[in-house]
Amino acid sequence: MINPMFSTLRAVMQSTRGPFLILTPVCVWLAAAVVLQQGGNLAWPSLLLILGGALSAHISVNAINEYLDFRSGLDLNTERTPFSGGSGALPAQPHAAGAVLMSGILTLLITTLIGLWFLSQGIWQLLPLGLAGLILIITYTRQINRRPWLCLIAPGAGFGLAMVAGSAFALEARSTTTLWLAALVPFFLVNNLLLLNQYPDIAADRAVGRNHFPIAYGVERSTQAYALMMAATALTIIIGVVGDWFPLWSLLALVPVVLSAKALQGARTLAADIGTQPQFMAANVLATLLTPAILGLTLLFG
Repeated sequence: MINPMFSTLRAVMQSTRGPFLILTPVCVWLAAAVVLQQGGNLAWPSLLLILGGALSAHISVNAINEYLDFRSGLDLNTERTPFSGGSGALPAQPHAAGAVLMSGILTLLITTLIGLWFLSQGIWQLLPLGLAGLILIITYTRQINRRPWLCLIAPGAGFGLAMVAGSAFALEARSTTTLWLAALVPFFLVNNLLLLNQYPDIAADRAVGRNHFPIAYGVERSTQAYALMMAATALTIIIGVVGDWFPLWSLLALVPVVLSAKALQGARTLAADIGTQPQFMAANVLATLLTPAILGLTLLFG
């Protein structure tokens, strides 16, 4: 028999959605690359503190979402894939629900305290971005998921704008066209990441009162939105290079668009059944991670 404390700890760890946390250091890396491209110096204690705050924010939104989806009954009705349907931690170990909620609250508190420390250092550009990030974490599952257009852009706003730009400001970056163009790249990509991951859960999400973009407008329109944001990602990189805000080598960040195109093909052919062939959703994840990672490298060495 499994020790209850051990099973609770395991459920808490599962609810963090560990493999998805890779996105956070990628976003912080892009922010650090912008700072170095501007000629700034990275203070390692600040960088580690920023990474800790960003990871805590990501863990918090995952844990709170996991708890609320379990309480609403959604996790009991979804067909899980590696990329959608929740972790399955709480349906398997319902006694751990309180601990998962507490982990979400504690990590949110950690993020808030780290943000307040940077504000105390006079980095006031963080205030609107930090507040927006906290609101997104707290309201994502119950409020934002009932508003189709807001739900469509909220993930990218959290990771692309609040996390990338916020991390850069905390590292004392200047507000420049380069910074905001760089932040737009994960903005579009992360929106697409969450959009495609909603396809397999449409019926279950509708049953608990959600009204995100695929529910409100259907899979065909959602796939068109995916294609538009895929094109916007490429266009942002091209504009950055043509305008001399990005080095010429930044065109290499267009290579993972091939993976986005593969995911788009899967969305067009399989629609809501895309979860039955996870390679398409995996291509979407890889595009989301590789594009900003490569862009950061080119900003640093280009």
